[in-house]
Amino acid sequence: MRIFNRIKKKIRRRLAAAFVAGLMAFSGGFGTVSASEVINVTLDETIQRAFENNRTIKESVAEREQAFWSLSEARRQSNPQITWDLSGQKFGGDYYRNYSYHRSFTNSAGVSVPIYQGGRLKEGRKYARYGLTTADLSLENTMQTIRLQSTIYYFDVLQYRNLIEVYEEEVVTLQEHLRNVNAQFRVGTVAKVDVLESQVELANAMQNLVNIQNQYDVAVAELNNYIGLPADTIIRPQDTLSYRPYNLNLGDCTAYALENRADAAMADYAVKQAESSIRSAKAGWRPSVNGSVSKGFTNENLFSGKLTDQWTVGVSASWNLFDGGITRAQVNQAEAALNRAQEIAAQTREQIQLEVQSAFLQLHAAEKNIATTQASVVLGEENYKIAQVRYAAGVGTNLDVMDASRKLTEARSNYFTALYNYNTARASLERYMGVPVEIDVVRYVASEEEGKTAAESREDAALNADAAEVPETDEVAPVVLIDFENSNVLPSETVEREMTRDTAFK
Repeated sequence: MRIFNRIKKKIRRRLAAAFVAGLMAFSGGFGTVSASEVINVTLDETIQRAFENNRTIKESVAEREQAFWSLSEARRQSNPQITWDLSGQKFGGDYYRNYSYHRSFTNSAGVSVPIYQGGRLKEGRKYARYGLTTADLSLENTMQTIRLQSTIYYFDVLQYRNLIEVYEEEVVTLQEHLRNVNAQFRVGTVAKVDVLESQVELANAMQNLVNIQNQYDVAVAELNNYIGLPADTIIRPQDTLSYRPYNLNLGDCTAYALENRADAAMADYAVKQAESSIRSAKAGWRPSVNGSVSKGFTNENLFSGKLTDQWTVGVSASWNLFDGGITRAQVNQAEAALNRAQEIAAQTREQIQLEVQSAFLQLHAAEKNIATTQASVVLGEENYKIAQVRYAAGVGTNLDVMDASRKLTEARSNYFTALYNYNTARASLERYMGVPVEIDVVRYVASEEEGKTAAESREDAALNADAAEVPETDEVAPVVLIDFENSNVLPSETVEREMTRDTAFK
């Protein structure tokens, strides 16, 4: 069996090497990890690695910085604008024949200030501020999603590791049974068909083990990729799938989610932005007033000649009394956008309730299955022992033993699957409830409504000192290729060797 596994995995390596080559290295807060290095990780460390290296979070940080500068641009629209104009020209011809100069140089500076724009500038600032708030909430929402997904990937590895152990134990059990059948066949107490049936059953079990080992390797590669490690890094999870009761009821979970989900608050701010767009569009019906000051000099010759200065101070106003219905169309468009935003906000809350309810029901279904499958494992072990004793005594058949073995393996698999489903459902429920990662959404919204800046709102809502800091974008990390052309073991081979060693000490 082990030789067969090695051959299969060697072929898999060569196929992968035909498509990818190079060296992948990871550099982060936990130090440098080279390809095929074996590292021990806990669930908390896995999540932290994902926060530091996942590209989706970096995209959200960049989006937040973009929103910050959009707000900065909106605020600067009300600032005075200073211009400086410098021009020179040469002219001639019959028209200018009697002129005493044929060159002119002008140097002027001016200041213009928007005094009143019908409320457009004020609403532009509000719109941009809501956009920055949405970006902060979006970053928190993304981090909650990353926490859930990295948790599920981590649990996938734990689940396949448990299943490897189940199928390893099945193979060992069937190997021992085949030896007993061969011994009885040699003394003539059983027929050849029992030997053949046992060999076929063992081969099927070995095939199942190979498939689970392959799924374990894929799960490790997916986890490594998600948290920023080389795909062929061998990780050793330090946690186990366990059962811890969850005592909240559905009503409490739903109420908490509706109040704390970041995407619900984001939908509300989309409505506020739409309302601000309506007020901004209505500014087209109001006059606009601008003030200006200018000072200039005109010289007939750059180096000599008469120098003439002039200055102006004025106020200009314009009022578009009829624009052909353009403003009305813009207002109608903004009102339609508001209706859409309101529908999206309502739909978001309906979706939140559905997600919480689904995760809650899955959690309790898995909780019930844990007790049921645990009892099935005990019964399956007892059933297998009875089948073995009956077969050794000659009152049972070989098919009874193999059937009992399959049922025992199925019971063990179902037990670990129930544990996996319970833990993933619990992680999903916490995500759908909006359990915070860095900032408390309720406190952040309250701080924003008080008129505080985004940085002050983050500080008020921060769960820790690091979360209070304004996130900044990093340099884009290079894309690297994976080197599978090496002699190091695959993750499943490491698990297999560890289990063999543990079995030897029992």
